[in-house]
Amino acid sequence: MNLRKKVIFLFGFLVILNLANAQSKGASIDKSPMDISYFPADYPVLKIQDKAAGPPIARVLYSRPQKNGRQLFGGLVEYGKVWRLGANEATEIEFFQDVKIDDKKVKKGRYTLYALVDSDKWTIILNKETDTWGAFRYDMTKDVLRTTVPVEKQASITEAFSMEFEKTNKGAQLAISWDDVLVKLPINL
Repeated sequence: MNLRKKVIFLFGFLVILNLANAQSKGASIDKSPMDISYFPADYPVLKIQDKAAGPPIARVLYSRPQKNGRQLFGGLVEYGKVWRLGANEATEIEFFQDVKIDDKKVKKGRYTLYALVDSDKWTIILNKETDTWGAFRYDMTKDVLRTTVPVEKQASITEAFSMEFEKTNKGAQLAISWDDVLVKLPINL
């Protein structure tokens, strides 16, 4: 082989070796993995078992940061500052039908959830801007709704930030828990 062919062969071999090495490493695991919660609970399982009574009413997509011994509220999550409710991408909630929150109609659609956290109450914010990271570009002119919910102190610690829907007589409530804090956002049908 002449020198030109050897250089091309060596270059090609190095490119293939580099690609193979990159694929074998895989993506690193996020410290705050994404999760999803449906109302009704376990909707995808009910759907594949032909036990779903209809489409879901709501779902929330969020990241689950860990407490890891940190001071969360009033520390990592600053009081009075807009928080994305989780980590990484801002939390999103989707309603598959019109609902009511705090006696205000919320149209079927997808919204970003934010919170203004305080020691005794949170202001939950639904915002039209979706597909965003954190709260860095939060724009209050795109708020659809703000409602205040009380903080409940829990006896046990919730290590991983959690959001789940709980059935109520009027619809559901989105239970948000982390550390020793629990708040519930009522969603009426």
